[in-house]
Parts: sequence; C-alpha cells; structure tokens
Amino acid sequence: MPFERREGSLYVDGVALTDIAKSVGTPAYVYSWASIRQRFEELDAALADSNHQICYAVKACSSMTILARLAELGAGFDIVSGGELERVLAAGGTPGAIVFSGVGKSVEEIDLALKVGIRCFNVESASELRRIEERAAILSRRAPISIRVNPNVDPKTHPYIATGLKTVKFGVPAEVALELYREAHAAEHLDVVGIDCHIGSQINDVAPFAEALDALLALVDQLDNEKISLRHIDIGGGFGVTYQNEARLDTRAIGTMAKERLASRALDLIVEPGRSLVADAGILLTRVEYLKPRIAEDAKSFAVVDAAMNDLIRPALYQAFHDIQPAEQVDDSVRDSWDIVGPVCESGDFLGHGRVLALAEGQLLAIFSAGAYGFVQSSNYNTRPRACEVIVDDGSFAVMRPRESIAEMLRSEVIV
Repeated sequence: MPFERREGSLYVDGVALTDIAKSVGTPAYVYSWASIRQRFEELDAALADSNHQICYAVKACSSMTILARLAELGAGFDIVSGGELERVLAAGGTPGAIVFSGVGKSVEEIDLALKVGIRCFNVESASELRRIEERAAILSRRAPISIRVNPNVDPKTHPYIATGLKTVKFGVPAEVALELYREAHAAEHLDVVGIDCHIGSQINDVAPFAEALDALLALVDQLDNEKISLRHIDIGGGFGVTYQNEARLDTRAIGTMAKERLASRALDLIVEPGRSLVADAGILLTRVEYLKPRIAEDAKSFAVVDAAMNDLIRPALYQAFHDIQPAEQVDDSVRDSWDIVGPVCESGDFLGHGRVLALAEGQLLAIFSAGAYGFVQSSNYNTRPRACEVIVDDGSFAVMRPRESIAEMLRSEVIV
C-alpha cells in the first residue's frame, strides 16, 4: 500500500494528505502513480512466459494522465464506448492495441473504431456481428473480430459484477459462438482473430479463470478442426483486490495457469485488468462537516462529511466496503460507532456504516481503495460539482482534473 501513517497523519508516497487537502480542498480523489506502475509491472512479469498484451480496462478509472502513463508502459486498452475510444486516443494510446467490448455498440462507435484501426471488436451478439460486417463493407474495411463467449462459469462474486453466467446480458453461449464463427469466417469483410470471455469482477481465486480458459480452448479446438484459426485468446479481467479482508488474487498463479494451457498453442494472451491496477492506488479525501451523536441507546451516531454518494456510489450501489480512517489526529475528537454519511438528500447516501472512530468536526478523512469505479461513476446529483483528481509521483502532487464548478455544470443548459 502506498499509504502510511507518520505521527498520526497519513501520507501517500511521502506527501501528507493534509497538505493536499489544504491545496485543493475536499472532496478530492488522490492517486499514487508509483502504486499503479508497480501493479502493472507485477502483472507484466507474471505473464512473461506467455506472448501477452495487457489491455487496461478504461472503465475502472479513465483519467487522461493515468491512461497516458499506462500507454508509456506499453499497455493496450479495453474500451466499452466510443467516448472511451476517443479518450484513449487523446491520451496517446495505440489504436492497434485497443479491444472494444460492450453489448450495445452503435453505428457511430463501430465506424470510428474501424477508421482508426483498433485491434479487435469483442462481439457479443449475432446482430452486432452483422452490423459490424455491414459497416465494414460500407467503409471498405475488414473488421477484426473476436466472439465473447459466455462460459457459464460462476465466479462467486456480487451478482451485479458476475458477467460469465448464462443469466447475464454479456456474451453468447459456446454453441451460438460456434455458429457465429462459421458465419464470420465466410464473411468478406470480417477477419476472425480471437476469442474472449469475461466472467466477472472481484475474483480472488484462479480456479474460475482456469475453468473459463479450458472452455474457450475446447471451442478453439473445434474451430481448428474446421480450419478456422485464431491469433489470440482473451480471458478478460476481474482480478480481485482487498477492500476489507478478502484475499488479493495472486497474479503469478494466473501466469502459471496460462503458461500451462497455452504452451503448445500459437495464441497470444490478452488480459483486461482494471480494478486490480488502480483500486488500492486511490483514496477519496473528505472532511467532516457535522457530528450528530446518538440521542438514544437504539439510535445511531452520524458523521456528515462533504463527500457523498454522487462522489462514491459503490457503498450504496453494491453495498461495498471501503476502509475509512482519519487522515489527521484531532485533540477534541469523540470516539463512537459512526455512520459516515453525505449531504445528498437520500437515506441511501452513506459511505460506511458502524465505523468505530475518534472524530471531530472539520477533521480530514481518507476513504481507501477508491481508485477504481470511484470518480468514473460520480455524478452531479443534487447539483453537486464533481471532485478534483490529484496524482502523486516522486514526492510531489499535481491536479490532473480540476474541481468542477457550478458554472461549468450550468453552461451547457438552456431554458426553453
């Protein structure tokens, strides 16, 4: 972890969080670049025995600075929208290292991806395959495609982030995929290049990945028998991290598992990590506005902070746990079991329940493991400006996204 406590105050890579808060205000997202780089390099080393490409899942954290720096490390990118494609290109990402996932690709998004020359479309339905073929024909291109196979593997994770079961919207069953591969192989404007899956997020055991990869390889063998040769196999992402007491997925085990299964095959390996690279690297800084101590034994004590569900929706949306700790010691703090809540007008606006902490009004708090699906899921609910984003690197910090102003929020609206 890049965060440490010195004489009661929290630091990130040698920089005091109190100094950052004094400079940029709160709420604020703060990221450790050293931590992101370390996670990327660890995964890269774990997969060294396979010819591989790490395609960072942009949806986890799409800040331009982080995308640009990952591109410099050699990362490709996994995108799920035309907006993410344009963001990656603006950050200096290489089109030929981009895979385009998602169940609802529009004509405009497909056309843009064809024109810039992405590595692959991860196709999720028969209708999508035919739309891509149609657009490629109109643009006189050959579209590189992979079929996203739904292997019906249960990753034993939260139902909202389980994506490889037959009951979810993603991908197609293996028997449908086989028919789509035959169709694509015969199509003049499609180039069959790979096969892929994504079974879910927050997976802490290598076994579901091994089961999914075995299912994909069985289909690869069927395709080989029909003279349909692939160039890559994509096992997605979803590598688990520790929010509370979960075991972090051992990426070395992923590397060993992939090496054993792909050693005799001429297939490149693609992985799509997102959360596992950025979650632990980011925190959300917030300040206590008011304390509302319990008024009866069966009541609760509330710490009302200046961050809210519009800033970090994961606790309300997924019942997700984020560790919350004071970033500084305050002499007149009161120790109690606090519900950490925001100012948004919703009873579901909470960041943590029942946290035993010594708190005072005006105190700075750090909400940990907020680097993934934090800022990217934030909104302007209650007409609240979105937080700023700060990156820390080599003992200094810089604002990479300024705090949004109310004037900016209102500028695009008209009264009709």
